[in-house]
Amino acid sequence: MEENKKKVAFPTNLLKPLIGYLKGEQKRLKEVKKELKEADPFVTGNRDSDNSVDSDVAENVEHDRAYAMRTQLSKSLVSIRKTLTRIKLGKYGICASCGQMIDTDRLTIKPTAEYCISCEKKAEAKER
Repeated sequence: MEENKKKVAFPTNLLKPLIGYLKGEQKRLKEVKKELKEADPFVTGNRDSDNSVDSDVAENVEHDRAYAMRTQLSKSLVSIRKTLTRIKLGKYGICASCGQMIDTDRLTIKPTAEYCISCEKKAEAKER
């Protein structure tokens, strides 16, 4: 990384609505995650006393669905917390890898974007 990177901070009046949106989304996702946990037959103990194959399959499918959705919600919540932290530190909109500004169109579509497009593509290529 270069030492003489340009840092352009977003004006506070532009970030206030974003912070409100992120906090509202965080609250909503926590509620959905709680509801999914309550609906999971393996977590709540609401397992059917019927020992039929159909009943077992239905419980397993519901558990797998709820678990996958809770996992995805957890990732989204972490992303929101990281974004709120970057806003507090004055680093919102700056790529965590190269330090360049993230395109505002990208931030409009994905406000929790941590990387610019080129760094995101490099990271995805490494994962393959």
